[in-house]
Amino acid sequence: MSVRVRFAPSPTGYIHAGNVRAAVVTWLFAKKNAGHFLLRIDDTDQERSKPEYEADIEAGMKWLGLTWDEKARQRDRFGRYDEVIEKLKADGRLYPAYETQEELALKRKTQLSQGKPPSYDRSALRLTPEQRAKYEAEGRKPHWRFKLLDGSIEWNDMIRGPVKFESKDMSDPVLIREDGSPLYHLCSVIDDIDYKITHIIRGEDHVSNTAMHIQMFQAIGSEPPQFAHMPMIMDSEGGKLSKRLGSLSVKDLRETEGLEPMAIIDFLALLGSSESIEPFTAIPDLLEKFDISKFSKGAPKFDVEELIKLNAKVIHHTDYAAVKSRLDDMGLSDLDENFWNAVRPNLTRVSDVKEWWHVAHGPVEPAIDDAGFIGQAESVLPPSPWNENTWKEWTDAVKTATGRKGKELFMPLRRAITGMDHGPELAVLLPLIGPDKVKARLKKAA
Repeated sequence: MSVRVRFAPSPTGYIHAGNVRAAVVTWLFAKKNAGHFLLRIDDTDQERSKPEYEADIEAGMKWLGLTWDEKARQRDRFGRYDEVIEKLKADGRLYPAYETQEELALKRKTQLSQGKPPSYDRSALRLTPEQRAKYEAEGRKPHWRFKLLDGSIEWNDMIRGPVKFESKDMSDPVLIREDGSPLYHLCSVIDDIDYKITHIIRGEDHVSNTAMHIQMFQAIGSEPPQFAHMPMIMDSEGGKLSKRLGSLSVKDLRETEGLEPMAIIDFLALLGSSESIEPFTAIPDLLEKFDISKFSKGAPKFDVEELIKLNAKVIHHTDYAAVKSRLDDMGLSDLDENFWNAVRPNLTRVSDVKEWWHVAHGPVEPAIDDAGFIGQAESVLPPSPWNENTWKEWTDAVKTATGRKGKELFMPLRRAITGMDHGPELAVLLPLIGPDKVKARLKKAA
């Protein structure tokens, strides 16, 4: 069977880490199985769906490298939905119900007070033609419910294992609003049938939806696809990530945090699985480790600090050729491969390289603490050529010559050479600055 999957975000907010996790896992599943990946924009909620959110979804996915084989929008398919709706009505699987929201709320309250589950009592099925006509005359417009058939609804979930629901414990879901517009559930099932989706990977908050979706697939005349429901990821405080709050949006991860696309993919692809998260820099390497069956049922935490640490590891394994164009965009076209390889193990973000480059090449205004001490330090500078051991050789010589040690030794040297109290490691930086520049800065400070 050819694998066909879809990622179906709603453009009602900026795409965030919770959305992207489903996109990453679905995309990798397609890649691992040489499958077809559909990006489907679920925009039936025309009031809340915004073009800027759809643009953000596309931009975020392109930045992450999650390319799609095909794209569709639900708003372009209302004619097709109407065809299926009419068939379901004719088959008796969609029926009109006239209760107001207030009347339904009162029914639920009564059921709860009696210790019963708050499920719909199907009173609309018992309406006579005269009662329906009376409601219509009053100006009531019906919403339409899907009639669930009696029996068990079962499937073998790729993550959760065997899942079973009893339809008698479920309410007939509303599929069409009073204004005649179809809800997500019906549109999604019709799309999955028409686009021949074979596997659906989504959050565990859809498990109960899947039970009714399976009967909808069958009512329309199609076999349901396979399902995988991932546990919802939590924030570092144990709260649910919220799209509407904009927490951990891809835009923030990219622009504010300055993270690498591959670090985010590595993190989300293995978060919550039995595999350890590793800093892969290429998709083929990650695919060797990726296995959807290894996800657990427990809700993992999305810790930004852990992601930042992983980002640093990814950069430490990133070749110069992979960042050359970005360095050019930063105005660092003269930064060569030797410089990148030297500072790469000390970077957390690619943008950190600008600080190293500035300190190495200047202009730098030395900070003067003790001119006499700096003069003594300059007099014992090691001869060329310099390497990663030069800083230790020099500070040992300065210690011997002046008796200083610790912060009293290191801080004045750092300030004289870099003009800063903190910054890149001088053991790495000193050879990059070179003897001539170091001597010139020390002489100026002295």
